[in-house]
Amino acid sequence: MTATGDANALGRYLRARRELVLPEEAGVPDHGNRRVPGLRREEVAFLAGISSDYYNRLEQGRDRSPSEQVLRSIARALQLDEEATAYLLEIAAPKGPRRRRPHSPERVGDGLRALIASWPLTPAYVHGRYMDVLAANSLAVALSPFNAPGNNVVLAAFLEPEMRELHRDWEETTARVVPYLRSVAGADTDHPRLVEIVGELSLRSERFRKLWARQDVKHKTTGTSLLHHPQVGPLDLHYEKLLVPGTGGQTLVTYLAQPGSSSEERLRLLASMNAPAAADGARAAADRPAPGRGMP
Repeated sequence: MTATGDANALGRYLRARRELVLPEEAGVPDHGNRRVPGLRREEVAFLAGISSDYYNRLEQGRDRSPSEQVLRSIARALQLDEEATAYLLEIAAPKGPRRRRPHSPERVGDGLRALIASWPLTPAYVHGRYMDVLAANSLAVALSPFNAPGNNVVLAAFLEPEMRELHRDWEETTARVVPYLRSVAGADTDHPRLVEIVGELSLRSERFRKLWARQDVKHKTTGTSLLHHPQVGPLDLHYEKLLVPGTGGQTLVTYLAQPGSSSEERLRLLASMNAPAAADGARAAADRPAPGRGMP
């Protein structure tokens, strides 16, 4: 399963979301003779107030110019939230001629690098649009070596055994990162870097394949990560993801321990134990080219 932006991205999205809606949740009688999960096509059409034939054409890719009114009616029938509805409208929008983006690496401004380097007790890193790590401070690298530049957040989450050990909430973390990736990628599903990431994960991770097939979209930018660091033990860290203006999708990720908590004490210990070595590693990694091909 790849991320290739085939001509029927809208149909694939509608089908995936339709299969996730339980009939009883949509107020549709279930007579026990269903061969597939979720709603039938004709049930979605009825709930959306459109003809079954027209809805079938949308799923099959034979009609690619639905109105916004129709799409919003379908979104309500499929019980899509605001983010998922926006994504539906985006992938259904007419596609004009596309200009090739230059294949140049993403770069983080010197000011932002200096800013995160000045935070001795706040792990922070910057990732690009497809979650390649572009810059990190020493404490972020001490928290996890996969936070160093040259790594990809999504690839590491699913493929590195150390990440499963680090995250006490690994199941929740991986369930969170896939909808986030889809939200930041948007309708640009045939970008070479995204195709590369999704292709590798689809081959190597069954869990990723299942999560990607759901087509969930959720731009979750704040929450709590539950970690167990091999050197200092359990850490409950609040994270924030802040979009960096004017960068084409770069995001600053920060972690903060509650003041006075045991997690703050352990974070201070981690900083004192690892900051010099981690800083050397971060500087070395920063000298490497940015990851991926076809970066914007």
